[in-house]
Formats: sequence, structure tokens, C-alpha cells
Amino acid sequence: MGSCDVLILGAGPGGLAAAAAAKKEGASRVVVLDRDKKAGGILNQCIHDGFGLIRYGRAMSGPEYAGLAEKEAREVGAELHLGRQVVSITAERAVTAQGRDGLEKWEAGSIVLATGCRERTRGAIAVPGSRPAGIFTAGVLQNFVNIRNILCGKRIVILGSGDIGLIMARRLTLEGAKVEAVLEVMPQPGGLARNISQCLYDFGIPLYVSHTVSRIIGRKKLEAVEVSKVDAALKPVPGTEWTIPCDALVLSVGLIPENEAAGSAGIRLDPKTNGALTDEYLMTSDPGVFACGNCRKVMDLADYVSRQGELAGRNAVRFLKGKALLPWNEKEASGMAKGFPLPGSVTCPICPNGCQIVWDESDGSCYGNRCQRGLLFAEQEKVRPMRTLTTTLRLDGGAGPLIPVRSTDPIPKECLREAMEALRTVRAAAPVKAGECLAEKLLSDGTLLAMLAETDA
Repeated sequence: MGSCDVLILGAGPGGLAAAAAAKKEGASRVVVLDRDKKAGGILNQCIHDGFGLIRYGRAMSGPEYAGLAEKEAREVGAELHLGRQVVSITAERAVTAQGRDGLEKWEAGSIVLATGCRERTRGAIAVPGSRPAGIFTAGVLQNFVNIRNILCGKRIVILGSGDIGLIMARRLTLEGAKVEAVLEVMPQPGGLARNISQCLYDFGIPLYVSHTVSRIIGRKKLEAVEVSKVDAALKPVPGTEWTIPCDALVLSVGLIPENEAAGSAGIRLDPKTNGALTDEYLMTSDPGVFACGNCRKVMDLADYVSRQGELAGRNAVRFLKGKALLPWNEKEASGMAKGFPLPGSVTCPICPNGCQIVWDESDGSCYGNRCQRGLLFAEQEKVRPMRTLTTTLRLDGGAGPLIPVRSTDPIPKECLREAMEALRTVRAAAPVKAGECLAEKLLSDGTLLAMLAETDA
């Protein structure tokens, strides 16, 4: 039996931020439980950049963000107990978890739920047809490609335009697969405008809005999907269908708060989000139990999850000390434009504003940027678009077969495929430190490509 002031369930961005904040608020012992063997949650498979713009003031990859968040939690004295699956929570704030050595029980003064979210599957959207191999959710495929080094198809259709699906469209293309189409049942894409621009438009990947997969074709292995337009009720329109041959279908059809831990404790759920229902102080229906991040309500950016985790961690301690709780500003959930980019615009990825900058060709002026950095980015886009390359290298002697890497500087957009080919034969050897240069290649246009490790291995 263990005891602590604050017990945090989940070591993703919300849980790690809650742990660091709880220690800084004066908690004597803060314990974090997580079922994975590595802290960071889903961030570890998100090797693309764009994280940390709000929290750390610079673009980072998911593993970089996770590593820094874990460091902050450990440095202030939070304890991370990994490889633990929570079995139950009682109203008296007693938690039972299953670990490698069996069951362990914890008693806590207060609890923070930071269990994240899960993906909607094919069953949730009821796509008709057979049940062949070759159908994946975007997050599962992201894990296969970025963690396990498994490319699950060569001709791919993506259903849904959520950000993970858009990012995987780019990732799969750079890995040599052909993304035949991205389909979205709504009249507008659901992902960020910058991802529409840099993940689809950059590579000529077609996006069909008001379309869906109306039938899956194949017996043992996926052979094709039937695609149809949808009407105002989002139902397939007879006579509009056509077939796209493919060997993989990727579902990017939304996220659902992970509510099993909350449900086991009898905590009330929000009927709109199906996440833990909280008051303005992030406290659930059980006094002393708080919730933050995607297990409460799915948020667009990890930065906002961390901010909410900080407040939940602070309030968990303030509850123990009998202090007034601090309110959460519900408007602090997203600051970037979603949907189609404005016609003729450049979507700036440098800061959370995500400005869409449009050139006036008549006089050479532009509008839409809120700062000078956006103007400089738009000017560069007009002359020669540059992109940061994030990918993986084969790793010998590590815990896994791959290590995520990123280019030290942006490279010309037209050189991305060449750069990927140049890196296919490169192998790194463990141990590796984050920030270590693992490869240098000179591209045909004279660009020096240098790839840095995103994490220790």
C-alpha cells in the first residue's frame, strides 16, 4: 500500500504538467501512474513538429515535447511509476493498479485524471462491407510507421480529415506510399488549415469533402473502397459512387475522451463529450478528483493540455490545503485556424495564430499576417518554400527499431523526397542523446541535410 498527496493517472502532457505543478504548489509526494513503459503518452509517436509553440515558444516534435515535460516533472521530485494499468478507483480516492509484479494499491489525498483519449473505430461509424485486413485507425498506423517500422500499405485511402490523418498522409507519402485520396463527410475539413496546406497541398494529395466510403471491398485483404458523395443528412447519394483501388484504409474520424478510469469511480460524464464532467475548477463530481486534458474534452494542441494539467495539479494541492481553487478559462482551447486555407493564401506555422496570409498581386502587398515573422514566412514561400523534415532512422541496439529525427534547418520543399531517399540506408547505433547529429547528406541542389535525434535512445 502506497500513499501520496496527489496521485496522477496518465503520464502524457497533461499528467506530467500536473505533476510538476503539484510539486511546485507544495505537495510533499506526487505520484504518476501510466500503463506505458515510457512517459509522454501519444507524443512519443508524433514525430512531426509544431508542438510547444505556446508552452515553450518554439516548434518541437512530439518526442522532444514529451522529453522536456518529463524532465520538468522529475526535476521537481515527482515520482513516475510506469507500466501500471489502473484497475479501479473508489470514492475514498483509493486506486488499485496492475503492474509487472502484481496488484498495488494507493491512497491519495487528491487525484488528477489525465488519461487522454482514444480513436473512433470502424464500428463507431458503421462503414458497410466485408471485414478484410488493411483497415487501421490513424493513430494505430502512426504507431506502426513511426515506432515499429511497419508500412502497412502502398496505395492508401484516408477517411476523415482530422489532424492525425492529414499528418499521416504526408508521412506515408514521404515513406514511398501513394495516398490516393483523403475523404471528408463534412463540407469542410476538420484539421488545421496549416495541415491541409503542408500535408495535402504540398504533395498534390486530393481532398474530397462531402464524400465518404460507402462500401469496403475485399475478402481476406482490402482491395478497394467504394466512395460516394453525401447529402445534407450525410447519407451516401445513390448514383454518385466510384471505386478507388487500395490496399489500406486509414480512419481519421475523431477522438473520444478515455473515460474508463472515471467510469470505474462512478464519476459523472459530460453527455456532450463523454469525458469526465468538471466544474470551472476542473473538479469532477467526486470531491478531490480532478480531470484535465483530453479525458475531459478533446483539445487541439498539446500545449493547451499542458496548461490545463498545470491548473488541475495546482488545484489538487489547493484542495488538500483548504485554499480557494483557481478557475479554468474555457476559451483557452485552440488558437489556430481550421478548415480550408483562404484561396491564394499561405498558412504560417511559426506561431499559434496560424495566420493565413494573402498576396495582392496588383501591388505586391500582402495582408493577414499579425507579425513580422508571418510576413517573412510568406515572402519565403513565394520565392522558395522551405520545410522542416521529420522522419525516423533505423536504430541498432536500442529499445525499438527506430529513432525519430529532424533536420537542423528547413530544406527546400522540392527536396523532401530526395532527402528521404538519401536517408533510407542510414543506420544509427545506440546509445543516442537527444540533439545528437546522426546523419549528414549533401543534396543535389547543394543543401546540406543534417538530422538530429529528437530523443534519447
